[in-house]
Amino acid sequence: MNFAILSARERAVRLKGTGLEGADLLGCWHLQTVWAKGAQTSNPFSSWMLRSLGARLEIETGLKNNGKELRLSNAVNLGPIELKFQGPGSLIGKRPLLSFHFNSLTLRMGALVLLKKTLPTPDQRRTPFFALIERNPEGWMAARGRGGGLALWTLKD
Repeated sequence: MNFAILSARERAVRLKGTGLEGADLLGCWHLQTVWAKGAQTSNPFSSWMLRSLGARLEIETGLKNNGKELRLSNAVNLGPIELKFQGPGSLIGKRPLLSFHFNSLTLRMGALVLLKKTLPTPDQRRTPFFALIERNPEGWMAARGRGGGLALWTLKD
């Protein structure tokens, strides 16, 4: 997927929205490509590094709000070592924004938990989000983060 196509889709989504719902986002999304804020070409080194670390975003249905709350995990692995952030999320607006915050951090080596830490809730004005651009039926999703970077993920079983 190239930047020009994603940029055109992003402009259309800003006007019309996506119609995406939480159920459309469920699964394990592996990061494929990243573009820095304002860049029209992907960052090959960052993309390669994040793929090498198995960077992934896992989205599940939460227990609150009649199952409308989402649970997000963002994780990377270096061999048997896994660093994982977890927390609640929700969809806001017609675009929509996937708003979230991480309230826990876990560091594991295999099944052994090396560190488990509770994280503070960020100020509401600084809550992270992804402005969703598209969740394609072919198994990819694109979104722009709060910092302006663009990311492309593929769905894994």
